Amino acid sequence: MTNTTKIIVLDDDPTGSQTVHGCLLLTRWDVETLKTALSDAAPLFFVLTNTRGMNAARAAEVTREVCHNLKIALETMTINPVLVSRSDSTLRGHYPVETDVIAEELGPFDAHFLVPAFFEGGRITRDSIHYLKVNGVDVPVHETEFARDSVFGYSHSFLPDYVAEKTQGRISAHSVERFLLADIRSGGSSCASLHPLHLGILPGVLDRLLALQDNQCGVVDAENYDDLERFTADVRAAAAQEKRFLFRSAASLVKALANLPPQPVSAEAMGRFTRGARPGAVIVGSHVEKSSRQLARLLQEPGVVGIEVDVQKVPEQPAVAPGILPPATLVHPCTSQVLKAVLQQIEVAFAAGKTSVVYTSRGEVQFADQAARLAFGEAVSALLMDVIRNLPQDLGFLIGKGGITSNDMLSSGLALRAARVLGQVAPGVSVVRCPADHPRFPELPVVIFPGNVGDDDALALVYRRFSQH
Repeated sequence: MTNTTKIIVLDDDPTGSQTVHGCLLLTRWDVETLKTALSDAAPLFFVLTNTRGMNAARAAEVTREVCHNLKIALETMTINPVLVSRSDSTLRGHYPVETDVIAEELGPFDAHFLVPAFFEGGRITRDSIHYLKVNGVDVPVHETEFARDSVFGYSHSFLPDYVAEKTQGRISAHSVERFLLADIRSGGSSCASLHPLHLGILPGVLDRLLALQDNQCGVVDAENYDDLERFTADVRAAAAQEKRFLFRSAASLVKALANLPPQPVSAEAMGRFTRGARPGAVIVGSHVEKSSRQLARLLQEPGVVGIEVDVQKVPEQPAVAPGILPPATLVHPCTSQVLKAVLQQIEVAFAAGKTSVVYTSRGEVQFADQAARLAFGEAVSALLMDVIRNLPQDLGFLIGKGGITSNDMLSSGLALRAARVLGQVAPGVSVVRCPADHPRFPELPVVIFPGNVGDDDALALVYRRFSQH
């Protein structure tokens, strides 16, 4: 890509930075903040929209607002934007709502591509079927718990059928352009151009990209980074010939597009950022089975104290406005006995030199409809954010487990407008740091740990790297 190219990632939760480093994460998207990110030296930045935690109408509204402000910010800059709608590698999220809005506001695009592979999390796509590795076995994602999500459930792992399902037939399965492993691995140049007299030979990936138009939908296979690097090389070549593409992807494609050098601080050395070798706090909002197994393993570690929040006792609470970090002496909206009990236990644990693991009661609660589920989630998040605002000011480190939990932690609990990614402390697990002038937690290392990433020991491993245990 040229020096004027900037990869702009609209991330529906904050975990999409889990393969990159050195870039900005924005929790605000006013024009001036966007201009700052566009002028930053890093080749990419993320806008954390948190739309996966919203209903479809609100997700469309937020996405449109970001795109509108981005269009204004770009007017005065000589930048070639590459747009990525980053979402879940297990196919949960507001597709096609978000890509439709981006196309309306920042298009036209010649094509949009679904690229859900996420190698760090054991997700690959082969023959247009998306798989999740479970106990060493590649399982079609529609057979996993993620396909039964009460908001974003689906019935197909074959991506053309998934597209048809989610677009309610507007995009038919047979019309989806499939880029298979054999196509990608054959090389970027057109086979037809190499052998012009060989009748019947199929065109190469680059020729196919150049032929796309009218926001054609494509799905892309990938089993490793070599596959994505080959594909993105063809994408760059097509972009050089003025083709415009939009991507709906997981995090691995972002790394391939950005082509970054290795991160400067290794995963094993991330503990150097712990403040004063003091204990930290872990906030576990994710309720998927993988998170529950990781939580159980973490609670066996020395130096931790488990503090369960019974979500059935959480009352509805008004949200604190993003960007406002109340002083510790301010009476918070959530004054329930649940909050008071949690904070008392954290205070005792911290005084004893132990890390508090605050977790919501396990299992997914069933709701009558999507609106009820989202409202309940907001109430639980409001409580957890009140917990974060009242953590000890000299805390050593903070770990957020779960995508939406981590997003709210950055934007509301810590009231960060932007943060820079230090790198990954484990595969797929990013670390950012509060700025030196943060009013409550200066230079606090903060871990963004997705709910569906890592083996059973991964959360305990991250804790050990920061706690020195």
